[in-house]
Amino acid sequence: MSTGYRIVKKEVYSSVTYLWEVEAPDVARAAQPGHFLMVRINEEGERIPLTVADFDRQRGTVTVVIQAVGKSTREMMALAEGDSILDFIGPLGEASHIQKRSKVILVGGGLGVAPVYPQLRAYKELGSTTLSIIGFRTKALVFWEEKFRAQSDELHIATDDGSYGHKGFVSQVLQQVLEAHRDTQEVVAIGPLPKKRACCDVSHPFGVRTMVSLNSIMVDGTGMCGSCRVTVGGKLKFACVDGPDFDGHQVDFDELMRRQRRFQREEQESLQQYEEECRLWRRTGS
Repeated sequence: MSTGYRIVKKEVYSSVTYLWEVEAPDVARAAQPGHFLMVRINEEGERIPLTVADFDRQRGTVTVVIQAVGKSTREMMALAEGDSILDFIGPLGEASHIQKRSKVILVGGGLGVAPVYPQLRAYKELGSTTLSIIGFRTKALVFWEEKFRAQSDELHIATDDGSYGHKGFVSQVLQQVLEAHRDTQEVVAIGPLPKKRACCDVSHPFGVRTMVSLNSIMVDGTGMCGSCRVTVGGKLKFACVDGPDFDGHQVDFDELMRRQRRFQREEQESLQQYEEECRLWRRTGS
């Protein structure tokens, strides 16, 4: 592939998780924490919403971290440094509303570690005390530990199996950190919906404002399809145009989790077809 947006750097963190640093000067100049992009690898490709994980205005690059969980993200993982993709559109959505806080806790679970990083850096640049919690299933999946350590006054790492750091979930660590830092002014949580919900349940008794990113619910990224409808504070919102960041204590998580499951069958069928095509290709070489 020789046209479009060039992948200038690729890092593989696990069998399913990988990083792209993409040359996109216009996007890099305008990107802010919380923004997302619409990515398409070719004319036949699916539009994939990806949250900005980092940006370098001087180099003109934007970084995304991707998990190969379906057909399109597996196709994307096959691309290498130097390859180009057709679309890298953005920044989209509302940027995170970041202002100096005396103390803020930033929580990233799994792939959510990447998009919470720009917010961590922005709070640190404003002079806030930053307490970070990042969680993974196991030690082999840990990434960006040093990036977080460099921007955090405290860094807590959790793994589900206890192979590294605290054994358990980020919400359990959040409970401990909030008890130790009752002057915390804000919590930011990004990751799988169940983990974001658990973090909101933990922070609510402390009365600490908790912002969550609903990036995982988005489909077309423009508000046209209506797939990212969510109820926040009793009002209808669209994650891709009104968010993706919302006050987690106001989000109807029951509705949100039902909506996220709506395309499961189609996604599974598409992945199975892709895997079968890959098997046939390996068998025949064409």
